[in-house]
Amino acid sequence: MTKAPDPAADRAAETRDAEMSASRANISNREVEDVEARSSPRTPVIYEIVRRSGEEEMERPLTSLWWSGLAAGLSISFSLLAQAILQHHIPDAPWRPLITSFGYSLGFVMVVLARQQLFTENTVTVILPVMAEPSASNFFRAGRLWAIVLLANLAGTLFAAAFCSLTPALTPELKAEAIEISRVILSHGAIDTVFKGVVAGFLMATMVWLLPSAEAGQLGVIVMMTWLISSEASLISSPAAWKHSCWC
Repeated sequence: MTKAPDPAADRAAETRDAEMSASRANISNREVEDVEARSSPRTPVIYEIVRRSGEEEMERPLTSLWWSGLAAGLSISFSLLAQAILQHHIPDAPWRPLITSFGYSLGFVMVVLARQQLFTENTVTVILPVMAEPSASNFFRAGRLWAIVLLANLAGTLFAAAFCSLTPALTPELKAEAIEISRVILSHGAIDTVFKGVVAGFLMATMVWLLPSAEAGQLGVIVMMTWLISSEASLISSPAAWKHSCWC
């Protein structure tokens, strides 16, 4: 015998189903918002952030670029000073360059977090808008930015060098350490310098690409990448060193 349908029971079941569906929908919405808040930006988003940053930099007036580049030249000089301080206080040992290389990061932390104009940082940032629209106007704007920033950076570092050399701002010991560090850098041959520059340029572009998704971890990204550029890691070895390691 077929049981007669109970309208009250059906309505109660429908009510329970509706409440469960609403609950699942609410949880789902909250989860979606949580995932969106915690997830890293997608590659197209990072691309657009970097590209727009490049557009903004190329549109800045000459005076703005000059003073920002001059400030970057002064700030980056603290990398050498920090390295000299560390080298002066750390005993001479095979592992000392791994520690003193952290001093190299100081100037970049100041430049990047203060959003100053540094020539070596304006690589992928400027190239993206130019490649997105390779017009004569964009090539001119990119060349204009690079020329102004490079001259301003050189002027800033020249002033910092003159100030440290001609005034008693630094002790003779720190001056000697800074000169020794600079002498080592200048002792590299042309081919060695080119290969080091290629790797350093790639790491610098990678740093710029990582910063939009790093958020609170930007400091760690800057320190990690610039330390790797400065350190004597095997990734930045010269061709001669690779040949020597192969023969050994």
